[in-house]
Amino acid sequence: MSFRLAAYAVCIEDERVLLARYAPPKGEAHWTLPGGRVEHAEDPFDAVIREVAEETGCDAVVERLLGVDSRVIPAAERAIPGGPEHHNVGIFYQVRIIGDQPRPEPNGETAESAWTPIADVSHLRRSSLVDVGLALAQTVPATGHVGSVPVGGLIQH
Repeated sequence: MSFRLAAYAVCIEDERVLLARYAPPKGEAHWTLPGGRVEHAEDPFDAVIREVAEETGCDAVVERLLGVDSRVIPAAERAIPGGPEHHNVGIFYQVRIIGDQPRPEPNGETAESAWTPIADVSHLRRSSLVDVGLALAQTVPATGHVGSVPVGGLIQH
């Protein structure tokens, strides 16, 4: 089983959420939240700010911790075929953008970043992380835990 600890930014402004279009070398492009792997010895709080800057070109500040999502993705459901099952632990933060306009990631896999009306998200090919982050932002559960997000249709791991 593979494992990943990651930090994700949920940036909501004027009924819009900041999304990044991930365009991997193999597989289909899809929308996700800005964020990614927490590096060895890196604080997740610092990682989310770094990832927002790398992927979107925007400066950001963390406003609060929203919650933690821990899920095991069966091998058959992974976007990259042939890999083992995968355990992803995602730390979700409410983040506010304080400068710059979104831009593509230079020399990276984020093809574009865009403020997207929340009402339009359900029509996008997207990572399950988007739905988890929005659910946490909309409900702000006291425990920081959101229920399982069904995967299928336009939602993928």
